[in-house]
Amino acid sequence: MKFTLSWLKEHLDTDEPLDKLADKLTMIGLEVEHIDDKAKALAPFTIARVISAAQHPNADRLRVCMVDTGETDDKGGPAPIQVVCGAPNAREGLVSVFAPPGTHIPGKDITLGVGTIRGVESRGMLCSAAELEISDNHDGILELPDDAPVGAGYAEWAGLGDPVIEINLTPNRQDCTGVHGIARDLSAADMGRFKDPTIKPVKGEFPCPVKVTVEDAALCPGFALRLVRGVTNGPSPEWLQKRLTSIGLRPINALVDITNFMTYDRARPLHVFDANKVQGNLTVRRARDGETLLALDGRTYTLDPSICVIADDKGVESLAGIMGGEQSGCDETTTDVLIESALWSEINIAQTGRKLGINSDARYRFERGVDPAFMVPGLEMATRLVMELCGGTPSDTVVAGQALPDDRVIDFPLTETRRLAAIDVPLVEMRRILSHLGFMVAGNGPVVKVAIPTWRTDVTGKADIVEEIVRIVGVDKVPMTPFDRGDAPRKPVLTPIQSRTRRGRRALAVRGMVEAVTWSFIAKPQAELFGGGAKELALANPIASDLSDMRPSLLPGLVAIAQANADRGFPDVALFEVGQIFRGDGPQDQFMAAAGIRRGVASSAGIGRHWSGSATADGLDANTFDVKADALAVLAAAGAPVQALQIAAGSESKNFPAWLHPGRSAAIQIGPQNVLGYFGELHPRVLEALRADGSLLAFEVILDRIPEGKQKPTRAKPVLELPAFQPVSRDFAFIVDRCVKAADIVRAAQGVDRKLVSGVTVFDIYEGKGIEANKKSVAIAVTLQPRDKTLTDQEIEAVAAKVVAEVAKRTGGSLRG
Repeated sequence: MKFTLSWLKEHLDTDEPLDKLADKLTMIGLEVEHIDDKAKALAPFTIARVISAAQHPNADRLRVCMVDTGETDDKGGPAPIQVVCGAPNAREGLVSVFAPPGTHIPGKDITLGVGTIRGVESRGMLCSAAELEISDNHDGILELPDDAPVGAGYAEWAGLGDPVIEINLTPNRQDCTGVHGIARDLSAADMGRFKDPTIKPVKGEFPCPVKVTVEDAALCPGFALRLVRGVTNGPSPEWLQKRLTSIGLRPINALVDITNFMTYDRARPLHVFDANKVQGNLTVRRARDGETLLALDGRTYTLDPSICVIADDKGVESLAGIMGGEQSGCDETTTDVLIESALWSEINIAQTGRKLGINSDARYRFERGVDPAFMVPGLEMATRLVMELCGGTPSDTVVAGQALPDDRVIDFPLTETRRLAAIDVPLVEMRRILSHLGFMVAGNGPVVKVAIPTWRTDVTGKADIVEEIVRIVGVDKVPMTPFDRGDAPRKPVLTPIQSRTRRGRRALAVRGMVEAVTWSFIAKPQAELFGGGAKELALANPIASDLSDMRPSLLPGLVAIAQANADRGFPDVALFEVGQIFRGDGPQDQFMAAAGIRRGVASSAGIGRHWSGSATADGLDANTFDVKADALAVLAAAGAPVQALQIAAGSESKNFPAWLHPGRSAAIQIGPQNVLGYFGELHPRVLEALRADGSLLAFEVILDRIPEGKQKPTRAKPVLELPAFQPVSRDFAFIVDRCVKAADIVRAAQGVDRKLVSGVTVFDIYEGKGIEANKKSVAIAVTLQPRDKTLTDQEIEAVAAKVVAEVAKRTGGSLRG
């Protein structure tokens, strides 16, 4: 919402400075976004006369001008200043605008200095309108009248001393979409006296020949119409044109300019029809399928029954409350004009504007709601302006529907302000504030009756009245009061799954993967490949044929992105996504998952081709261990018990997915009943169905299946515990059957003494010469960390013997000789 300071003062008698008014507007909820003060910005620019304009000795298109800026020399005569100018209209005797060195030129965003142009010194600049940002004309320097006072400030002489204020309105303040409402708020805040003269009705000279029919009162609660005959339409007067141009509106003609003025001055959008172009009576109705309208913006709109229109006997003439039609618009030939003032359904206006893509000043106000009681007075005010500016004879007013709304009264306890805002406001002050805002207060307490003005449809309860009082008194007066949180521990802001999601994203990004966001819908054949495709997960109204089913996995979308990158010459990608997957239509069948894929040489060791030669030779090809590490990193970051995680081959895992290669993949689980996810190479059959080239490595884990940690630790543990004694490491190599998993050997060694054994790692696996067929050698390193004393040789040997015995007992292995 834009308006000028002088426009505001038409409604508010005030001497307050601009800065104070702007601060107060923001404090009462009408946030000032910008102030365009041309007088302040153009203060250094003065009026000057060109004494002479000679050809530049070194440039054909430049002239060396001697300029009289109003300065005098020691003898009292003019002290001309030399300016090099390239404007084609620079000539002797021209009166223009001069900028001395040190002036900032807003149109070019430069600050002038004393310069030399083609060998000739220039000590200033003669300016164009575009350089002053007062128009787009940059063909030449400004040409002012010969009687313009040389040496005077240009902005003051040109009447540019009227600052333009732009405020940001919240959707509930429809009353402040007009300058009149803004002035009312400032008056309540002690910024001046509100001017609200009574609007006198205009007496009709004859009955209005045009009748109005409203077919649906829900779309149009009220409609007022008046005919004015014998008008002379032409350019609007200078004061009205300045009002409109100051806020960026283009003057059109007097009749149209009056409606634009009413929109911004009184928040009352109106429309004018050329009466001679309207056939028969007017009907407010729903549009019919296939009807079209050539609107005033030059675009043709196709309508449907959800759109409310104003039509005559031949067809649609206006989009109700949004924009008029070009066919019945007013121009310089208009002699009879129909002035319309109506009320419209806010929801229908918003839906129509959104559907047709129209953002007009009328829509902005009607979809927020206008003052219903001002429908007829607004028509009277517009009629008087038409008669003053264009002449004419008015008819009687035709009103259809409800002209006045029902009264709204709220019982307001005086203690409510203290209860909700913790400030004490005396009844006298409350009464003053509310009365200045247009409310009526009756009674002396402890409960008063407050009548709500018709222009404040957003005020519906006691809390709204408190808000009105507090914003005028000052939000800064509300004391800072800490909440009483009690002795209970603070609850986390994020839910467990939100926390896991954030930490999982960060863990994968740290591993060099790039996050992707894919559709939650995939094609039915793809859904079936990943265990989905059930009837209950099919969309009733899919946005595309290949987005028909809710996804049972994140991987189809990631595979499609990887292939699209490969098709464009970027085959080596490492992508991940954290999002929802759907295994059924119940809440218990929807999970938060983290998935990722690696393709080509996008391994965790490095992404892309390597300068030193073959990627395979350098070990940069992504492999199963990369996606295994990705999956474990996500689970660890999300709070899974890492020590309890087990890796199970496809044959050992329950319900192992068919989209993974059976011999090159595995499951991550906490026991056979709680499978957290899978990792490995995608099955070639799945890749063929997805039309993906090459081999792809993938993982997917379900974050919801991570068991919750203990809410209260049994005992406090130090953040960092540094052992005082040196650890001891011993290596063991065991001969076991080929079917024995290394993890079983690790768990057996860990179970010997969990307090003393701090770590067990596999560092070698060997099959071949010296090892029997169907046997293998697995070498582990066992780290012993004493807590109380340094271990003796005998104690170390005893633990080693227990390790050998435990591994032999659990796996049948023997110590390698």
